[in-house]
Amino acid sequence: MAAPSRVFAFRDVRWAPDPVLEPGPAVRTPQPVPLVIDNGSFQTRAGWACADPAVPAEPLLRFRSLAARNRGARGGAGAETQVGNDLGSPEPLRWLLRSPFDRNVPVQLELQELLLDHVFQRLGVSSQGCVDHPIVLTEAVCNPLYSRQMISELLFECYQVPKVSYGIDSLYSFYHNRRQSWPCSGLVISSGYQCTHILPVLEGRLDAKNCKRINLGGCQAAVYLQRLLQLKYPGHFAAITLSRMEEILHEHSYVAEDYIEELQKWQSPEYYENNMHKMQLPFSNKLLGSTLTSEEKQERRQQQLRRLQELNARRREEKLQLDQERLDRLLYVQELLEDGQMDQFHKALVELNMDSAEELQSYINKLSLSVEQTKQKILQAEVNIEVDVVDSKPETPDLDPLGSEQSLEDVESINEFEPLFAEEQPEVEKPVAAVQPVFNLAEYHQLFLGTERIRAPEIVFQPSLIGEDQAGIAETMQYVLERYPKEQQAILVQNVFLTGGNTMYPGLKARVQKELLEMRPFQSSFQVYLASSPVLDAWYGARDWAVEYMTRDEGWITRKDYEEKGGEYLKEHCASNVYVPIRLPKQAPRTTEALAPSRVLTSSTGNPCEQA
Repeated sequence: MAAPSRVFAFRDVRWAPDPVLEPGPAVRTPQPVPLVIDNGSFQTRAGWACADPAVPAEPLLRFRSLAARNRGARGGAGAETQVGNDLGSPEPLRWLLRSPFDRNVPVQLELQELLLDHVFQRLGVSSQGCVDHPIVLTEAVCNPLYSRQMISELLFECYQVPKVSYGIDSLYSFYHNRRQSWPCSGLVISSGYQCTHILPVLEGRLDAKNCKRINLGGCQAAVYLQRLLQLKYPGHFAAITLSRMEEILHEHSYVAEDYIEELQKWQSPEYYENNMHKMQLPFSNKLLGSTLTSEEKQERRQQQLRRLQELNARRREEKLQLDQERLDRLLYVQELLEDGQMDQFHKALVELNMDSAEELQSYINKLSLSVEQTKQKILQAEVNIEVDVVDSKPETPDLDPLGSEQSLEDVESINEFEPLFAEEQPEVEKPVAAVQPVFNLAEYHQLFLGTERIRAPEIVFQPSLIGEDQAGIAETMQYVLERYPKEQQAILVQNVFLTGGNTMYPGLKARVQKELLEMRPFQSSFQVYLASSPVLDAWYGARDWAVEYMTRDEGWITRKDYEEKGGEYLKEHCASNVYVPIRLPKQAPRTTEALAPSRVLTSSTGNPCEQA
């Protein structure tokens, strides 16, 4: 007999706001230590790169790279922009969320500045005037020069940082998990929130010419899973949110070693019952309108009425206070006129945007009338605070005295109004029996996860599942390896390294090993490694690099380099991109351009035969 499937509840965790941390003395003495920021499209991580054991060797801040501008409360403060964990939960603000990234490349400078302000503020770094800490910042593979130029301009011009270093997050992770003597070679497979990269590394340096990118990642998998479940459960369309889909991907999905064979297994009812996961959506046991008696309805009406009365009273008091302040101001200006202080009086009239004393008197009369009316309404509301909310019922006239003496016309008129009276007669209160649902309400609010557990992660291997005309990880990896001679291929496959948040699915490592086994020659060897922490190893690797190269010039761009060589300039190091400067074509001298038309004119005025 098949074992019953387990039921899992959605956690729906709310983000806790980041506290404001106080940097220790080891961060600033004897010199300011580097600040490491893993600027990811899904999550931003920040912390200090310090060898002192008093400073935590882990990211102190971790928040989603999102910002939202709320509209503010009515009559209160204006709009406020919230960043990262200050949002609480992304779902209520889903249509207001904005990210500085297009795919994995930062393009919105204003939003990127908000994220950096949040980092500096919560780490206790004063960003007013100058940030005197060196910055280690991650960037995308083959990052466009314009994007790096914007970030460099922001760091050097806005924050006045002393120096900055750029590196690739997946190469920092590869540097942190190095198992051989550095420099070493390998094939890095990095799958993140927006895209997946295949990066060949030769002797510790990135071979940028043979890098390949797949525009699929965890974001596309979450959207695909959301569409699958919304089509399967149209009654729970609004409850199937992206945040819950990300939770399913992180905790209940896996990669099949053989996708077709795994689908055939799911056709078995016994396999389905043993491996299917049930996700419980929140619901209420109380059926609408089933257990409310007339007394409960009456009490609910009274509560609603009291809330409305309190709200109206509060608004009247606020309006009265505001009008009274305006009236006092106008009366003060009128006193200046009565005291003969004409200069101050005219100056006050200009501030009030008024032209004459008659207009001032007119405003005073209107405000005085408004204040008196508001006071009367407040007094009347206090007198009539006890209001009977019972609906008044028209009493049915007593028709018994008519007896047999009533005329035919009276009987006809009574018969005409009889339906009206019948509708308005109070019904006899009957005991309300508890309504028993004809189905299991909890089971109705459950999502049954079967093949969806493997279909969503499969898109990085088969992008055609979602209609993308791209190659998957296996085809791209084979294409990259075939661009090298066999000797270098053998070296690269000895160190296939998996990193990124989208590589944490169970079974992904076995799937990559299976694909390599199919594409490599018979009896050839290869090794596949998974990062010790695929999400955080990029930050740890950047910290290791910053501690090791803190006192060196390699990899650091100073302000002098920025001013002399431009914002797109990059100093290469073991985990950086390859710097390709902009080469503009040389223009021809203006003298030759000016002489060319004159020669044409001379030849045109010469012999027609020579011209022909």
